[in-house]
Amino acid sequence: MLNKLTNLTKLNKNSTEEVQLDLSRVPNHVAVIMDGNGRWAKKRGLPRIAGHREGMKVVRKVVKRANQIGVKALTMYAFSTENWKRPKPEVEFIMKLPEQFLLTYLPELIEENVQVRIMGEKEGIPSYTLKAVHEAVERTKMNNGLILNFALNYGSRYEITQAVKRLSSDIEQGKFTSEEVDEQKLGSYMMSNEIGDPELLIRTSGELRLSNFMLWQLAYTELWFTDIYWPDFKETDLDQAIYDYQNRGRRFGGV
Repeated sequence: MLNKLTNLTKLNKNSTEEVQLDLSRVPNHVAVIMDGNGRWAKKRGLPRIAGHREGMKVVRKVVKRANQIGVKALTMYAFSTENWKRPKPEVEFIMKLPEQFLLTYLPELIEENVQVRIMGEKEGIPSYTLKAVHEAVERTKMNNGLILNFALNYGSRYEITQAVKRLSSDIEQGKFTSEEVDEQKLGSYMMSNEIGDPELLIRTSGELRLSNFMLWQLAYTELWFTDIYWPDFKETDLDQAIYDYQNRGRRFGGV
């Protein structure tokens, strides 16, 4: 059983300083842009798919650690609507990863009370990928621990566009008037509405952009960037990100 305060190893390899993580102030929802798989592989003279395969193993470690320290929801950017532009063999390999991941780790996710969810556009995703994900969603729907939310074939501008279309349709059907529409009403049409907005976003590989990811939901999210490629990301790196989050002042426009 973890205590309220736990000593953790600092991210910086050149530092021996320890950090203290306050488990009573862990963010409820953490979002992750898992970037750098291809560059990790290239650096080692390996094909890009080797990086994706290694990155899959890291997902398991991060999910396990997030669940252990009390994160309620973990949204992982698995595949964007723009990723279809990548070479066909790479796309096909990535689309097989959910099936491989769940085949290997679903029993463990069930044992750890993790609930699997998916958000994104289902059209275009191979049937075998959808089958694996839907089976995981069905088999874990009664779990009430960490929500593992995969953003698969997801793009935020598409999400917002679809939300506006559904909201407009409901107005036309007389369910409510345009005067009743506010931020909360529009937000309720977003794919992640049931799990709330992320308090913390982690992006690996040194890129400093959002890449069309949860643009509506990240309005007041704390952003944490690291040069570490996703296959090298460790549980202690997650701890460091949360530690840094806990040491920021979140004023939401106030003082």
